[in-house]
Amino acid sequence: MRALLSMIIIVLLTLPLAARDEGKKMKISVHANNNTTIFQLNDSQAAKELYAQLPLSIKVENYSHNEKIFYPPKKLSTTGTPLADARTGTLAYYAPWGNVVIFYKDFGTANGLYELGHAVSGMEHIKDFSGMIKVETTD
Repeated sequence: MRALLSMIIIVLLTLPLAARDEGKKMKISVHANNNTTIFQLNDSQAAKELYAQLPLSIKVENYSHNEKIFYPPKKLSTTGTPLADARTGTLAYYAPWGNVVIFYKDFGTANGLYELGHAVSGMEHIKDFSGMIKVETTD
């Protein structure tokens, strides 16, 4: 009886914490050229691993006619991460090369391209990202 009562108390004490964590969303900010873009991350393994590597000051590169890329220090696991159908503002991970992709124009799908999240503000600044950028968590 005592053990059952202890278990009930523990469950009741931890319920508010679980509910609070469930409502918390991972957001990151990218600072470049005196502008800020905010991204809402999904709940995937790859997004969590990127989030855990922040903050980063990292070089962003142009790639193709619709995206910017950077290489996080550690490769991300794509287990349970959804494939991307990249549109303007999509934040993705291209697993074959190990780079994070930020789309400033629509792209679509590709083998090995996984969605991490999407821009919720400042999307218009993505095309101007250049040089060193600062990527950090947002409260």
